[in-house]
Amino acid sequence: MLNHSVTTAETPVAMKVPEEESRLKKFWDAFFGNRVAIVSLILLLMIVLSCLAAPFIAPYDPMEGKVTERLQPIGTPGHILGTDEQGRDMLSRILYGGRLSLISGFAPVLIAALIGGLLGVVAGYFGRILGTVIMRTLDIFYSFPAVLLAIGISAALGQGMANIIIAIAIVFIPPIARIAESAVKGVREAEFIEAARSSGADHFAIIRHHILRNIFSKVFVYSTTQISISLVLASGLSFLGLGVSPPTPEWGIMLNNLKQQIFIDPVVAIIPGVFIFLTALTINLVSDGLRDALEVQE
Repeated sequence: MLNHSVTTAETPVAMKVPEEESRLKKFWDAFFGNRVAIVSLILLLMIVLSCLAAPFIAPYDPMEGKVTERLQPIGTPGHILGTDEQGRDMLSRILYGGRLSLISGFAPVLIAALIGGLLGVVAGYFGRILGTVIMRTLDIFYSFPAVLLAIGISAALGQGMANIIIAIAIVFIPPIARIAESAVKGVREAEFIEAARSSGADHFAIIRHHILRNIFSKVFVYSTTQISISLVLASGLSFLGLGVSPPTPEWGIMLNNLKQQIFIDPVVAIIPGVFIFLTALTINLVSDGLRDALEVQE
């Protein structure tokens, strides 16, 4: 997305505002015209808000259960989603567990986008030796499958949700940096960049006002596609016992705890997996809607 209007000295300010408003209008019209994306966004917001409001809407303490009420089926009076292997209310644990699962989905991508985006911008803009060193160093991470790399880093750091977030963020930094570098290379030799250099603008001003403006949409859209992967990957690491310790609720570790009960009550046992799937699916569909809307805007 090359925004020539913001760098041409002869362009009146009054002409820039309508252009920006027009692009923003095209984006919102395209996004809200996508019914699948809107429905997915509503479902995602419902999941997120419900988990955030867990202390207020959860019917029971997620840590406490009754052995006499273990593995109650869905629809049991007082336990709309049944109970787990220790008689703890599944709805309460899903709501509280979703808070950690959502954090493990969004936080690593945010961290990776900031660090990877910065490295990609520096490598793409300055190029030469600095760019080569940065990108070849990040290429080392491509020698390992992403899942195995995340498991290895998480195991090396030790058990805990914070370590899972760090491990997944490290895995996502190289691909985001590559996207940013490629986008920067596509605009760094553009006429409006040369005009900014000729006018005496320093590197920081050019990067802040021109480079970041023109690569943001590509990095943003790609990063949103990684959120669902991060959620699933974090849940998988928790399932392997690298996340929080029981009895703390988290969707991945809840699946691990219930895996032995799948032959007794398979419906209750797969509930955490269903929420992982629904959340990842809605994130993907919203991301697709954002990508399509940004393409229309451009």
